[in-house]
Amino acid sequence: MTLLAGAAAWPHAALAQQGAVPVIGFVYPGTPELSTGVVAAFRKGLGEAGFVEGRNVAVEFRFAYNNNTRVAELLADLVGRRVAVIVTPGSTSTALAAKAATLSIPVVFSVGTDPVEVGLVTSLSRPGGNVTGITSLNSELAAKRLGLMLELLPSAARFATLVNPNNRNTEALTRDAQAAASAIGRQVEILAAGTPREIDAAFVSLVQKRADALVVSPDPLLDTRRVQLVTLAAHQRLPAIYSFRENVEIGGLMSYGSSAADRDRQVGLYTGRILKGEVPANLPVMRAAKFEFVFNLQTARALNLDVPATLLAQADEVIE
Repeated sequence: MTLLAGAAAWPHAALAQQGAVPVIGFVYPGTPELSTGVVAAFRKGLGEAGFVEGRNVAVEFRFAYNNNTRVAELLADLVGRRVAVIVTPGSTSTALAAKAATLSIPVVFSVGTDPVEVGLVTSLSRPGGNVTGITSLNSELAAKRLGLMLELLPSAARFATLVNPNNRNTEALTRDAQAAASAIGRQVEILAAGTPREIDAAFVSLVQKRADALVVSPDPLLDTRRVQLVTLAAHQRLPAIYSFRENVEIGGLMSYGSSAADRDRQVGLYTGRILKGEVPANLPVMRAAKFEFVFNLQTARALNLDVPATLLAQADEVIE
């Protein structure tokens, strides 16, 4: 009961310490340039909750520049500033670091995996503690992505999946990819790349192994290297499917995953609700409700692919 009473006081105590304007700590694993869409959607959700940056709320942005060793330092600074809420969009490791950094400041995350399995919350319906957020479950969509690729390339025999060995979800991603390939009677090669140089090496290996298509797994580092990935796939004339539409918007072939804009808007909404006094322990972890399949027809033509009309009919958006 004492713990619950303390939890109920978190947001109010934080607001009292901040004065009239609460301060949100926003920790992003990548660079400011790649956070533009995330920040815009987050601000939209905050606005829907009644908070406008510069008017009745302030946001302290911190960027790790793809260096996980900086995250603890960034979080320690925000905890020392006694911000009202800490937001960790798009990174399981950053969310876990935030949970370890404070037991009193509310944390709102967005992750692509099961937050119960990785230890962020005790349950989806009643998270407990000071942590809650949104899960898109992008890491569990390997079968869907492989199925879409097979529909495009029915004669393909060898698929490859690119993973980041430094991602704590890699084992699960690998297991899901292998199970999905086995279910359709195909082979899958797992390629690991944890640095930009290793991504280059992975594509050399893809050519050597004569892979027919590539599935890029969801990962914060791989997401920040989207230009490199799309460029290499185009150079090697390799059909590839990604987790996020941003890859397709810059020339990637296709993507399937949760809507990042909707996910980050929900993070803003939850942050606003906590600022208004709701307790993280009682805010259920939300599951992504909107998934989208985006197809770049121009890229398909450049690869001389014969695209089935049935596949295009499934797309939420076709980029001409």
